[in-house]
Amino acid sequence: MIKYALLFLFALTFCSLQAQVFKLTPKQEADINALIEKMTLDEKIGQLNLFTSDWDVTGPTLRAGYRDDVKAGKVGAIFNAHTAKYNRDLQRVAVEETRLGIPLLFGYDVIHGYRTIFPIPLAEASSWDTVMVQEAARIAARESSAAGLHWTFAPMVDVARDPRWGRVMEGSGEDVNLGSAMARARVRGFQGTDLADEATILACAKHFAAYGAAKAGRDYHTVDISDRVLRETYLPPFKAAMDAGAGTFMTSFNEVDGMPASGSRYLLTDILRKEWGYDGFVVTDYTSINEMVKHGVVANERQAAKLSIEAGVDMDMQGATFYDHMSALVTTGKVELKVVDQAVKRILRAKAALGLFEDPYRYSDEKRQKRYVLAPEHRTAAREAAGKSMVLLRNDKNILPLTTDKKVALVGPLAESQYDMIGAWHADGQGKEAISPLTGLKTVFPSLQHVSAADFKLDGTAKYLDNARIDAAVDAAKLADVIIACVGEKADMSGEAASRTMLELPGRQLELLRKLKATGKPLIVIVFTGRPLVLGEVAGLSDAMLLAWWPGTEAGNAIADVLTGEVNPSARLPMTFPRSLGQVPIHYDMKNTGRPMDADNKYSSKYLDGKNTPLYAFGYGLGYSKITYASPKVSKTTFSENENITFSISLQNNGDYKQRETVQFYYRDPIALRTRPVLQLLTWRQVDLAPGQVASVSITVKADDLTYLGPDGKTPTLESGRIELFAGPASDKLQKVEVNFNKTSN
Repeated sequence: MIKYALLFLFALTFCSLQAQVFKLTPKQEADINALIEKMTLDEKIGQLNLFTSDWDVTGPTLRAGYRDDVKAGKVGAIFNAHTAKYNRDLQRVAVEETRLGIPLLFGYDVIHGYRTIFPIPLAEASSWDTVMVQEAARIAARESSAAGLHWTFAPMVDVARDPRWGRVMEGSGEDVNLGSAMARARVRGFQGTDLADEATILACAKHFAAYGAAKAGRDYHTVDISDRVLRETYLPPFKAAMDAGAGTFMTSFNEVDGMPASGSRYLLTDILRKEWGYDGFVVTDYTSINEMVKHGVVANERQAAKLSIEAGVDMDMQGATFYDHMSALVTTGKVELKVVDQAVKRILRAKAALGLFEDPYRYSDEKRQKRYVLAPEHRTAAREAAGKSMVLLRNDKNILPLTTDKKVALVGPLAESQYDMIGAWHADGQGKEAISPLTGLKTVFPSLQHVSAADFKLDGTAKYLDNARIDAAVDAAKLADVIIACVGEKADMSGEAASRTMLELPGRQLELLRKLKATGKPLIVIVFTGRPLVLGEVAGLSDAMLLAWWPGTEAGNAIADVLTGEVNPSARLPMTFPRSLGQVPIHYDMKNTGRPMDADNKYSSKYLDGKNTPLYAFGYGLGYSKITYASPKVSKTTFSENENITFSISLQNNGDYKQRETVQFYYRDPIALRTRPVLQLLTWRQVDLAPGQVASVSITVKADDLTYLGPDGKTPTLESGRIELFAGPASDKLQKVEVNFNKTSN
C-alpha cells in the first residue's frame, strides 16, 4: 500500500500547474474551439443543462419533455437514463436530429455498483483496502459503461462525523487520510488510465464542499465552520480526487461562510480553479441553484443563475435556471459571453476525452451489456468485497466461527430480506438478484431453522413486531444450538433525505433480542445498517456481533463465509460508534480542552451520566486469531526537515487462523502555534499472518507528513519540538514513542 500521509497541505495552499484532467490532442482542442465558433448562443446554453429522464427518480422534481429538449439542442446531458438500447435512442436524436450533432453525456448515480452491487461505500472503507475498492469501482465502470453510461456521480468524498446524517453511508467516514485514499482509489477505478477506454466512465467528486458538516446531522442543513477546518478537514479528499484525475466536481447543497456552495466563487474559482488549477467541469447538485433563493442570497432564479455561473458552475442539474434565464442574462450584458464559452468548452472537452465525437454510440453496446452486467466474475468480486467489509465487533468465548453441524435458529426482521441487502443508492441493482442471509446460511447449515419475519416491521412509529412472530422466534431458539438474529435498519433508513434523531435499533428489535437472550442459548447478532448505531445494549445481549453494513448483491453468501470462518473478518471501523446519541458528534481526532476529562474533578470536560469514550473507536475491529504487538521502535529520536525516520512495530499471530491485520500509525503534535488534534492518522499497512508468524511493519515519516496550517491558516508549518508517534490495531489501542524535530531554518 502506498503512503497516505502527505503533502496535501502544500497542495491546498500553493498554486499548482494546470491540472490536465482531460489530456486531449492538439487536433481535439482545435476542433472544440472551431465547434464553439459555430454554435449559437442557445446551442451553447444547451450544453450547460443537465436534465433527468423519466427512468428513475433521485430528487423532488422531474422535468417533462426532455426528448424535445434534446431535439432542440437545449440539453447537453441526461441523467437517470440507462441501458444500451434506451440511451442509444436518445443519443441518436442528439447526433442525427440536431444542427451540430453534439453527443449527449449520460450520467447516473453509480455509487457502489451498477447492477452487481458491492457493499455501501462506508462498508468498503471499513476494509481499509484501496486495491479492493479500486477494483469495485472498475467493475462498476465496466458494467455501467456497457449500459450506455458515461458518467457517475461518485465518489462522495465528504468527511462525515455525525451519524445522524443519512449520507454517511455514501462516503468513507470521519478521517481525512482514509477518506483521501478511498477517493483516489474510486476515481482511478471509475476512470482507469485512459478515458478513451470504453470500459471507463467519468468520476464526479462530491459534494464540494463540507456537506458532511451539516448542522445537527440534518440533510441539506447549513454548515458553519472556520476556513482552517475547511482546509484541514474537508478539502483534502477533494484535492486527492482531483489529483487522481476526477473529471468533474459537484457542488453541495449547503452554504459555507454564508454563501451557498453553488454560488461560492471562493470555493469554485479561488480554490478549485486558481489554487488547484482544475480544468474539469463543475456540475451542481439537484436544483441547488434554484435553492439559493430560499437560502436568501438572491431574490429570484435569474439572479441565482448569474451568481452561479460567475462563481464557476458549468452545468445546472435539473434546475433549468440556465435554460430559462441565461440567454437574457447574456444578451442584456449581465453575464459575459466568454463566461458561457468557458463553461461550454469544459463540457465539450469531457465529451471529447470520452471519445464521443469519434463514436457517440460506443457506450451503447447491447452485446457488451449482456456480457458484463451481473457477470459471474463480478458477483465473485462482490462476495469477496462484502467479506472484507464486515466488522466483527464482539466475539465472547470465541463463539465464532461456527462449525456447519450446528443447529441454527435464524430469526429477525432482515433475515430473509433481499432488497435491503443492496442498501441505498443501488443504481440498477435488483433486490430479487441479491442473496438474502437466509439463502446464504441455508447452504452451510443444513439443519437451519428459520422463523419468517414477514410481520417484523421496522418503521418505529407504532408497536409493530407481531407478538406471535416473537414467540415463534423464541420457541425456535430454545431448540437450537445457537441463535443468529438479523437486525438493523431497512435500506431506506440511511442515504439521502434519511436523517435520524435516534440511533437505536428501530421498532421492537431490542425487545426481540432481550427475549432471545433469556433463552440462555448463544446469541449471534448481525447488524445491517448504513451508519453507526447506538449498540450498547445490543452488545451486552450478544455473544458475538457482526457489523455487516449493507453488503450488496452477494450479502448472504458473504455472511456465511464469515460466520463459518471461510473468511476471517479483517475490517476496521471508519467511523466512531457512540455509546449514546448525546455524545454525537464524536470522532477520534477531536481536540483537547483546557480542562480535559478528570474523574476526580467535577469541573472538567465530561458528562454527568455517561463516559466520554465511545462504544467502539475508530479503527476498531476483531478477527478470529489473536495478534500481539511488540513495542514500536524508531530509527532515530531526533530529525530535521531533510531527514526521515523509520517507524516500525513487530506483531505475531498467536492464534489458530490466518489473519489479515491492519496496522495503524498515528501521530500527535502536543505543542504547536495552533491547537492540534489529540491524535491523527498517518497511514496504515495490511499484513497477512499465518498462525505463529511474526512480521515487522514499518513506515517512513518525514517532516512534511507532520505539518499543519500555521497561524495564517494557509502556510504549512512545523515547529521544533516533541512529536508523539503511535502504532497499534485501533485508535484506542496504541503504543507510543517520542521523537524530537529540530527545525534548521526559520
